[in-house]
Amino acid sequence: MIDIFTTGGTIDKVYFDALSEYKIGATGLPDMLAENNVFVPHRVTQLMRKDSLELTDADRQAIHDAVAASDADKILVTHGTDTMVDTARVLADIACKTIVLTGAMQPATLRNSDAEFNVGFALAATQTLPPGVYIAMNGEVFDPAETRKDRSAHRFIRQRD
Repeated sequence: MIDIFTTGGTIDKVYFDALSEYKIGATGLPDMLAENNVFVPHRVTQLMRKDSLELTDADRQAIHDAVAASDADKILVTHGTDTMVDTARVLADIACKTIVLTGAMQPATLRNSDAEFNVGFALAATQTLPPGVYIAMNGEVFDPAETRKDRSAHRFIRQRD
């Protein structure tokens, strides 16, 4: 069983009407998984609906507590990309679980979104990586201790000393 926790972020952004900006709505992850014939046993829990820039230390603790309390040893967390590394680092003290964070640079509702690819890639990573905390984005797996988001390049990169 894979526990999937959603926290909001760009992956869950939607337009509410023609005059609105994007807002975070109910997660579309269960529909995305069903539409892509994902049969691996999983359960989806929406923990919050927040842009990652709005996440507080209390929110990160709530994510940590949910992951730690899960009876699953394989965990996928969808998260906004701006502070994904921060949350991943908070999860680093959880032992004996494979924890993978992923998200999207474009909302899942857009045709050119990377959301479906990233979720599929992260699901595979969750099933194959050893216990630890990882970020899986755009076909690469990153160690959060050595990673940052490069906003200008719209991707994650390994930090250079």
